[in-house]
Amino acid sequence: MSPAIPYKLAVLVFLENAAGEQLLLLRAKPPNLGVWSPIGGKLELATGESPFECAVRETREETGLELTIADLHLFAMIAEKAYEGESHWLMFLFRARKPITYLPPDMSEGRFGFHSRAALDQLPLPATDRTALWPIFDRYRDRFVALRADCAPGVPLKVEIEQITPAE
Repeated sequence: MSPAIPYKLAVLVFLENAAGEQLLLLRAKPPNLGVWSPIGGKLELATGESPFECAVRETREETGLELTIADLHLFAMIAEKAYEGESHWLMFLFRARKPITYLPPDMSEGRFGFHSRAALDQLPLPATDRTALWPIFDRYRDRFVALRADCAPGVPLKVEIEQITPAE
């Protein structure tokens, strides 16, 4: 039996400006060092933080934007098995209904930029974001989808839909 790897709970928050450009962070730390990704972070398990509370907190901490739970739409939940071979992740993906009106300042986590959805194809992105995350955003951002992904190193990424609401 292989040794157990940790399971982590996290959120990603998709923020857009009035022009519909995505706010992304060029990550200065692992995971995802040197690539662009949405903001987010891990749930504070010791306090019993909910995914919505975490999304509000992470948005405030990373961008200064004050959101309420009502400003968020949970559009996806994805269970990633063996991401980078180091941990399992249960990720909650939120789309902010409130646009961000400014470019946040650089911080220790990285630097921000606004990018059109089309421009993302030319940016360095995590492989799973390019092949799974952004297509999920494109297709389900106004609905809800639950997925699981096998991200184990050395095998092709396999993403399976477990449920879509409303049903297709």
